[in-house]
Amino acid sequence: MAWRDLDGPSPAAPLPPPETAAALCVLASGSSGNCSVLRVPATAGSPVRTTLIDAGLSPTRTRGLLAERGIRLGDIDDIVLTHLDTDHYHAGWRRARDCRATLRLHKSHVGRAQRRGLLLGRNEPFTGGFELGSVARVEPIMMSHDHLGVAAFRIEIACESGPASLGFATDLGRSTRALTDHLAGVGILAIESNYCPQMQDDSDRPVFLKQRITGGSGHLSNDECAQAVRTISPASDVVLLHLSRQCNTPELAAYPHVGSNYRLTLSSQTEPTPWLSVTGGSETDWAPTKRPAHKQGKLFDAAR
Repeated sequence: MAWRDLDGPSPAAPLPPPETAAALCVLASGSSGNCSVLRVPATAGSPVRTTLIDAGLSPTRTRGLLAERGIRLGDIDDIVLTHLDTDHYHAGWRRARDCRATLRLHKSHVGRAQRRGLLLGRNEPFTGGFELGSVARVEPIMMSHDHLGVAAFRIEIACESGPASLGFATDLGRSTRALTDHLAGVGILAIESNYCPQMQDDSDRPVFLKQRITGGSGHLSNDECAQAVRTISPASDVVLLHLSRQCNTPELAAYPHVGSNYRLTLSSQTEPTPWLSVTGGSETDWAPTKRPAHKQGKLFDAAR
């Protein structure tokens, strides 16, 4: 087992060269902002593709963190949202003129995004699976979180080195059989480990907030996360997301994973993780397909 942030920050890792496997870097994760970058290398006929999973940091901070890794904001092809909480989607993105990404959000979140003026110039709502160019297939599953729910993702990636898979799940409320079946056997799993129940009980947070977090529509505890991980059984890596700064510690989050046969990485609010190679996993029937260009309807032709 390996983790970071227990012995201090590590230096920024360089961008993986295009010929390597797909890679994930969690730029930040926590109540002050969540943003991860998925980089898929070029394949025959397909350029490098760069996707943000959530965009809860300001464009300015995101721009700086990406620049340290050799990526420009204009290189972002997609922003894939789990949900619209402000720590997962920063309102400043609608004013980021150097970003030309397609915003991908669940159809149930579109109304709120419209009312808040959060849609970008290119928006693609989803209900079922969708493709990121010709290199990756995203299969969402909706989970309980507050009123509108949250999307968790299984992402299948076609690399020249072979198929790879990523599971990404945060703000879950609770783990379900449907979720663990959906993510079973992914190569790398990024999943929230938000709080220690004892620290939550002992905190000075108001009762309503404690109930929201622990009541099945908020977040996973450390033990709930570990149980979900054991059921999902990822092939190589686990990344713990969204650790509470008030009601958790890196040591407590890591403890239930001691003795595991996967590498463990802890995300933080202040230091990006290293680049983690997205490996294979269980076999999938998905293969890249070429689809005709899709023109958006007027509903989603919102100006930036």
